[in-house]
Amino acid sequence: MSASLDSAAAGSAAADGAASAGPGAPPPDGALAELAAAHRVHTEYDPGSGPVAVSRDTLVAVLAALGVDASTPEAVRAALEEHRRRAAARLLPPCVVARAGRQVSVAVPAGAELWVELEDGGVRRVAAGAGTPARVLPPDLPLGRHTLHARLPDRTAAAPLVVAPARLEPLPGRSWGFLVQLYSVLSERSWGMGDLADLADLAQWSGHALGAGFVQVNPLHAALPGTPSDPSPYRPSSRRFPDPVHVRPEAVPEYAYLPPKERERADRLAARGAALRDTVLLEEGLVDRDAVWELKREALELVHRVPRSVGREAAYRAFLAREGGRLEDYATWCALAALHGGDWHRWPQELRDPAGPAVARAREEHAEAVEFHRWLCWVVDDQLAAAQDAAAGAGMPVGLVHDLAVGAHPDGADAWALQRVLAEGISVGAPPDAFNAHGQDWGLPPWRPDALAEAGYAPYADLLRGVLRHAGALRIDHVMGLFRLWWVPAGLPPTQGTYVRYDSEAMLGVLALEAHRAGAAVIGEDLGTVEPGVREELADRGVLGTSVLWFERDYAPDGSGGPLPPERWREQCLATLTTHDLPSTAARLSGEHVELRHRLGLLARPLEEEQAADDEEREEWLGELAREGLLSVPPYGEGPAADEDAPGTGPHLPDAVAALHRYLLRTPAKLLGVWLPDTLGDPRPQNLPGTWDQYPNWRLPVADAAGRPVTLERLAAAPRTAELAAVMAGLRGGGDGGTR
Repeated sequence: MSASLDSAAAGSAAADGAASAGPGAPPPDGALAELAAAHRVHTEYDPGSGPVAVSRDTLVAVLAALGVDASTPEAVRAALEEHRRRAAARLLPPCVVARAGRQVSVAVPAGAELWVELEDGGVRRVAAGAGTPARVLPPDLPLGRHTLHARLPDRTAAAPLVVAPARLEPLPGRSWGFLVQLYSVLSERSWGMGDLADLADLAQWSGHALGAGFVQVNPLHAALPGTPSDPSPYRPSSRRFPDPVHVRPEAVPEYAYLPPKERERADRLAARGAALRDTVLLEEGLVDRDAVWELKREALELVHRVPRSVGREAAYRAFLAREGGRLEDYATWCALAALHGGDWHRWPQELRDPAGPAVARAREEHAEAVEFHRWLCWVVDDQLAAAQDAAAGAGMPVGLVHDLAVGAHPDGADAWALQRVLAEGISVGAPPDAFNAHGQDWGLPPWRPDALAEAGYAPYADLLRGVLRHAGALRIDHVMGLFRLWWVPAGLPPTQGTYVRYDSEAMLGVLALEAHRAGAAVIGEDLGTVEPGVREELADRGVLGTSVLWFERDYAPDGSGGPLPPERWREQCLATLTTHDLPSTAARLSGEHVELRHRLGLLARPLEEEQAADDEEREEWLGELAREGLLSVPPYGEGPAADEDAPGTGPHLPDAVAALHRYLLRTPAKLLGVWLPDTLGDPRPQNLPGTWDQYPNWRLPVADAAGRPVTLERLAAAPRTAELAAVMAGLRGGGDGGTR
């Protein structure tokens, strides 16, 4: 139960603060440590080399972001007293999250009357306690969002009660699918970048022709407007609503009914979109999201004016009713951003509060623009639904796997609309560790755990409901953030942050309920530093993990060890060879990724040392493949090149790529992901962490082994694609696709 974990987490944080301090700032005094613990703020962390105390300045800043004044010893004492007073005065906790079928108790004053108002309108009484303030809720409460009521002679209280599945339903069997950055998959009908019609085609082709069970895409969240816009899908304006740049204008039904003059204009825009596509595919240009959106926006403005049929109008009205106030806020922000810029902090003061009267007036004054952005959201939703329907129609047991970013841009729509439940002046990141001594600052404001609880986790549930609506599964980036996040106060480096703990029972419970109602699986990206117990808790709740081949090692106590044998991989995971942030498999096998990082000045060691380490790791894995009987080729360095256009040495690269995928097939992993560019041996990463303008992150189309862009049609017809798909077909037959 959510309420019962507050004291446990506070005790844990207090213990952290009482431990001996390591290098860095001195430990905080007892009162400040107690106040920090009461608000789930850690007073020390361990980067792997021993405990490090969090500075007083950091604690003061983090507590301030939680609405707590700790600037002076007197303020600390007053805040502690206020925290105790409020806790004692509460009749009910802010929110209770329970697992179905488990005994849950709530502490209330003796003599209080307690009952549950079910979301369907029914009422369940809670029996009086036997000489104890702890009251046990009925264990057979139905799943859902209910309301817990309490009454004493002099006061009453109500709190949200979320009853979640104890565990998500397991996947029906094993399946494989493609991992895709949607913008990079251009068909012969795209307007300069991959879109939702391309996604539907990709799902139909891979499902019908190859037997794939899912397609995982990058976050499709709405981007922050501006030129140039941030191409990263992981720093969106809104996670709640998808970006209309992914729409195929011709696929909007009203496009077919454009009047002749408007149709001629729309066709000219489509021709310019085709020219953008040719620039990317034939001239090896980059995906230009801003140029694509300029054309699509103009075309969609024309389509928006076309009257809808009675059925389409009814569907649109139903969409507006379902989305409610969150859609109103988002559309209003978009309209205001077009007038005042994409950073709401720079808007006129009276427009910075979404609930203020000035915003209500602006919504009326700019009603036409607000309506256009509401309609855009419906159009994207409609095409997302069509893509998921296409996947289901192709026999995919999972279908589309959507991706949820860690947070949204501080200047964007979500930060404006949700500012009361987000931490102001804080950004999320990662602490310093053995791999990055400087830590990381991702520039994304985090949820306030206290405000989320007071809101009954409704903003979080609403976000999940939106991204799950047309998903067979949801990937959650940095899933460890459901347990704790590294908060970095504005003006301080990432090394001067601290962990703030969330109520993981509540965060996981709300996630489980929304995923259950959507009939979707959940995949947690649990790579990197993961605190003990997190993977076990996720597995217990039915959340799959993420396992990347190059990181799966059989570590000895001294830190040494080789590849983890396939039979010892975990079953409840998505297993892959790579991700969007890692080198492609072809680059791993050729060593090109080291050369690339060297050219960009990203190596921490001399080139020769990096190449030697890379050679050793590659030889280790090739040796493992040989021992498994999966790769019958000469030792690496003696075989032919992968392609005549991609000179190099080593095993025939398609053979080695196929062997690595056969290795994945020998693991018990429930889901097996194939990085789409690996089908053709594309050597380029889609994103190179640590770079900005030095490398074209998030703007590259899928290409062949020589780096030449290919269309979806060419990729589907390529012999290498068919060969790799034949390997993955071994999953259905219970084998590993044979050996070479």
